[in-house]
Order: sequence, then structure tokens, then C-alpha cells
Amino acid sequence: MGEFKLGRMTLRSLFSKPATEAYPVEPRQYFPQTKGHVTIEIDKCRFDGSCAMLCPTEALEVDRAEMTWAINRFRCIQCRNCVNVCVENALTMENTYAPSASEKHVDVFALSEESRAARKAAEAEKRARAQRMKEEAMAKKKAAAAAKAAGPAAAGAGETPKEAGTTDAAQEGAE
Repeated sequence: MGEFKLGRMTLRSLFSKPATEAYPVEPRQYFPQTKGHVTIEIDKCRFDGSCAMLCPTEALEVDRAEMTWAINRFRCIQCRNCVNVCVENALTMENTYAPSASEKHVDVFALSEESRAARKAAEAEKRARAQRMKEEAMAKKKAAAAAKAAGPAAAGAGETPKEAGTTDAAQEGAE
């Protein structure tokens, strides 16, 4: 009786699809939420270091002065903390695994010279705009103070009672 069960199972497996994948021939399809490895779009990064501060294994290192971002992939545990805290969405978690390595190393990403120059120009423009707005606000304050100082002197020289500070009720009672 056992031989019939074995024969039936063997015949069934001969005419059905294989239970496993042909891995080298067909690459594996990963699930969307697979925790693979962290990647960065360096041009989007603000280099504020919030990702490095939140990393529990201290695998990230951000240098704002040099505009570099480094990751030690052997220390990274793919927890997604850095990806979740990144305001500019410069960090993403790829759903493929990092390539294997035979020795420990740190991947360093630096901002290109063109991007550095563009950022410095944008920062200079931003500072100039802020300075202009500050100067305009000071000019408005000076004009308002001058108008206020000229107001009481002009009150006796022909201003209406409303402009001199009397209320509408006082004007109506005077009429």
C-alpha cells in the first residue's frame, strides 16, 4: 500500500510546476517592504544630521562643513529610523540587499562641486533677501515713527478732530 502512495506522489510531481525557483536564471522578486539597504540622493540632503542622531547603531556620519554623508553598512541594522526622520526624503530603503563585501569599509557620499557652488549661491541670495527685508522693515518703522512724531505737531495746524484723537461720539456731541 505504501508503494502506491509513493508512486502517486512521484507521478504528480513529474507533471506539476517545481516548488522552488530557478534562482540564478530568474532573479528573486523582493516584497515592497523588504529591508534591503539605505541609499541617498546626495543633492537633496540638507546635512542637518538628524538621521545620524537617530541611528541606534551610529552607522551614519554627517559632516555639514565638508558636505559629506557616510554609512558603515556593517553596523547598519536596516531599522528605517533614518529614512523616516529625513525631512527632504533624501534617504530611501531599497528592497534589494547590499552587495556582499569581504572587508569592512565605510561608504562616503560627497556633494559635487557644482552642487556646492549652487547651494552657496542660493544661501548668499537668501541672506541678501533677508537683509533687504530687514532694511525695508527698518525703513517702515522709521517712517511710522516720523509720522507719529509729526502727528501731534500737525494736530493743532488744521487736522480734523478725528485725526487728532477724538472719538466719533465726541464729534457728534459737539455738533
